[in-house]
Amino acid sequence: MFMYAKLSIILLLTTAFSSSPALSAATATNLLRRGSSLSVEKPLLLVSPNGTFSCGFYQVGNNSFTFSIWFSKSSNKTVAWTANRNSPVNGKGSLLVFRKDGNMVLLDYNGDIVWSTDTSGPSTNHAELLENGNLVITDHGGKYLWQSFDYPTNTLLPGQPVTLSTKLLSENSSLASSSHFVCRYSDDNMLSLIFEGAELSAIYWPPPSSSPWSYNRWTSNSTRYGVLDDQGFFKLSDNLTFYASDFAAVGIKRRLTLDNDGNLRLYSLAEGNGSWSVSWQAISKLCQVHGLCGKSGICVYSPKPSCSCPPGYEINDPNDWSQGCKPAFRISCADKTKLIMLPQTDFWGSDYYFAGGISVRDCKIKCRKDCSCVGFQYMNSIRTCNLKSSLYNGNTYPGHWGTIYLKVPMTMNVSTISIPQSGLNVPQAHDPTCNKSHDFAENFTKASTKSQDSAVFLYMYGFVSAIFIIEALIITLGWCFMFRKQVEPIETLDNYKAITNHFRRYTYKELVKATKNFNDELGRGGSGVVYKGIVDDERLVAVKKLNDVTQGEEEFQAELSVIGRIYHMNLVRVCGFCSEGPHRILISEYFKNGSLDKILFDEPQNSNNVLGWYERYKIAAGIAKGLAYLHHECLEWVLHCDVKPENILLDAELEPKIADFGLAKLLHRGGPDPQMSRIRGTRGYIAPEWAFNLPITAKADVYSYGVVLLELVMGMRVSDMATEENEKDVGLRTLIETVKRKLNGGEPHWVSGLVDVRLEGHFDSSQAAAMVKLAISCLEEDRSKRPTMSETAQILLHLGKY
Repeated sequence: MFMYAKLSIILLLTTAFSSSPALSAATATNLLRRGSSLSVEKPLLLVSPNGTFSCGFYQVGNNSFTFSIWFSKSSNKTVAWTANRNSPVNGKGSLLVFRKDGNMVLLDYNGDIVWSTDTSGPSTNHAELLENGNLVITDHGGKYLWQSFDYPTNTLLPGQPVTLSTKLLSENSSLASSSHFVCRYSDDNMLSLIFEGAELSAIYWPPPSSSPWSYNRWTSNSTRYGVLDDQGFFKLSDNLTFYASDFAAVGIKRRLTLDNDGNLRLYSLAEGNGSWSVSWQAISKLCQVHGLCGKSGICVYSPKPSCSCPPGYEINDPNDWSQGCKPAFRISCADKTKLIMLPQTDFWGSDYYFAGGISVRDCKIKCRKDCSCVGFQYMNSIRTCNLKSSLYNGNTYPGHWGTIYLKVPMTMNVSTISIPQSGLNVPQAHDPTCNKSHDFAENFTKASTKSQDSAVFLYMYGFVSAIFIIEALIITLGWCFMFRKQVEPIETLDNYKAITNHFRRYTYKELVKATKNFNDELGRGGSGVVYKGIVDDERLVAVKKLNDVTQGEEEFQAELSVIGRIYHMNLVRVCGFCSEGPHRILISEYFKNGSLDKILFDEPQNSNNVLGWYERYKIAAGIAKGLAYLHHECLEWVLHCDVKPENILLDAELEPKIADFGLAKLLHRGGPDPQMSRIRGTRGYIAPEWAFNLPITAKADVYSYGVVLLELVMGMRVSDMATEENEKDVGLRTLIETVKRKLNGGEPHWVSGLVDVRLEGHFDSSQAAAMVKLAISCLEEDRSKRPTMSETAQILLHLGKY
C-alpha cells in the first residue's frame, strides 16, 4: 500500500513539473489585492482574462526564480517581462507581497527586498494582469499608479509605447541576466541598437557607416514615440516603419524582442503548436552586430554566421563567444614583429590614427614603430591607413572593401594558420524577412533552454529520491531539527548565488589577513582609507575602509548591487565587499601606477618620466567616457560627486580608471535627490551649486571634470598657478576670465603659455586649444551652459581624429 502511495506521489510530481515553470501546479486569479502574496513554493498565478499571459515565479536555474510575465500558450513559456532578471530569488521561502500600505515587493528567502513598485499610499487598490500582458497597479478610480509597460526588459508587446525612457536589454545567453546589447533612442532621436561593453560602446543599427537619410530615418523629430499594433505594423517618430510578413492576420500574438545575439526581431505565435516564427528583423547580415564574437573575434559566414579567432589568437571561453579571443603571444616594444594580412576583413572602431594618401608600406612602418598598435586597416582603393589600438567587431565577407594587417611576433609560424574567411552565401542586406541569421540566435539560446529542461528533471528526480530515502532519515530527525537553522541558509544559497552575485562577499577576518592587519596604506580621502591586499587567489586588490557609512545593511547592499552591475573600461572594477558589524569595506582592482595626481603633479626623476601629450589626451578622453557612461548609460543614474586626480587610477598602459563612483547617493532618472544637501567633494573641484545649496545634477561632475582637464593640460594644480603680471596665487575664476579674454582677443599662440612647460613644446597645439576651450565651457558658473559628459566625450573623441 505504501508503494502505491509513493507511485501516486511520483505521478503528481511529474504532472506538476511538466505543466508549470514553477515548482508545483498553480491556481490562477486575475487580481492581487493589498495584504495578499504569492509564494515561490505554492504559487498563485495571475492570469490575464482570456489566458494569453501568466504572471508569477518563473524558474531560471536549479534553485533560482524570477517574478515574470510569460505567454501561456507558447510551448516554452516565453517570457515577456521580468522584474528581477539580474537578481533571481531563492526557490525556498521567497515571496511576492502586496503590502497593506499599497507597495508591492519581491522578497528573497531571508526577507531582503529584491524589487519594489514604490506605490505605497492610501489610494492604491489592487494589481491586475491585463489581456495585453501589462501588469498594472490601480487606484480606486481605475487610474494606473504603476505598470510593467513602463519598465520593459528585452521585449515590447503590441500597444506598449516606445518613449524616451524605453530601454530594451538583451538577455545573456547562458544566465538569466542582462547582456551588452541595448535598444533605445540615441542622442540623434533615432531608435538604435547599441553595443555597450565594458571597453566599448557603439551604435550598430542603423549602420553607422551610412547616412540616416539613406534609410529614410529622421533625426530632427525629438518627440521620441512609437508603438507596435496588433496587426504587425510598427511606426516611430523617427519615420521608421515596418510591417510583419503576416501583417493583418487575425488573432496573431506578437512580440518585438531584442535577442541575445543583438538583433531586434518581430515574432508571431502559432497557437496550434506554440511555436514562434520571425516576421521581421532589423539586421539580415548578422555579422554587422557589434561585439557578437567578443573582443578580437571575427564573425564569418560559413554559410551561417559563426565566430573565429584571428591568426595567433585563441578563444577565451569555448562555451561563450561573447568573451572573444585572446592573443596566444606576448609582444613588447623591443620585440621584432611582422604583419599578417586578413583580406576582406575589418575590425570596426578603435581607430586612434588616420592618414590618407599613404602607401601600405608606410602604414606598416607606422604600426611597427607604435607600441600601442595591434594592427591596421588599409583601403587600397583610396589609400587610407587606420591604426587600431584594439580589435573589436571583426567581420569578413566577399567583396568587403578593407584589409586588416595584424601585428604578431616575428617568431610566430603563420604558414600553417588559416585565415578566417566567409563563403559566398552571405544574406542580402535588404531582405527584411530573411530568417537565415536567426539560426545564430537559436544557437545562443539552446544552452539556456537545455539547462532549464535539465533543471526540471533534476528537481523531479530529487523529489523522487527524497521520498524513497525518507525512511532512512527518520532516525536523524532530532539532530536535523537541532541544527536546521545553521545549515539551511548555506544549503539554500548554493544553487542561486552564482547568478545573483557580481562580486564576492568577504569576512572581516579574511580582509585582516589579506591586508596584514591593514598595514600597507595606499592612500586616504574623505570617504575612507585604502590598503593594499592579497586575496586567496594571489590577486592584488585595493581594500577601502569606508568612513561615515550611515546606511543600514539592506540599503548598503542595495547600493552595492548597482555598483556591481556597472562595467566600463574606464571605471575601476569593484570585485567584493564586506558588511559585517560596523565594518563597510569595498574590494576593487589594484593598479601599480597609482593615481593620476602622483604622475601628473609630482616632480619626475628625469624628463623621460613626464606624462606625454598623447597620454594626457587619452586620459582626458577616458575619464570623459567613464563619466558619460555613469551619467547616461547605466541602469541607474550615478553621480560621482568627487571627480579629482586622486580618484583617477592608471593601469599599465596609462588607461584611466575612475575610482569611488557610486559612493555618493544613487539618483533616479527623474531629477535631483533633495536629500543630497551635504557638500561632497574636494575644495577646488566642487561646483558652485554646492555652496548655494542648489539641487545637484550631473553638471556638478562636469564642473569637476573641467578642473581636471585644465590640470592635464597645464600639469599643475590650478590653485598653485601664478600669472606673469602678478607673482602670487590666483583663483580658478581669475584663470578662466584670463583665458576668455585671450580667446576673445584672438591672440596668436595663446595656448602655448598654458601647456605644461615640462613637455618642452612637444604637444598638439590644435588639440590643446580645443581642450582648454572645452574645459572653460565645463567651468561655466551657470550649469545650464555646461555641456553634458556625453557631449564632452564626443568632442574629445573627435579631437583624436586630428
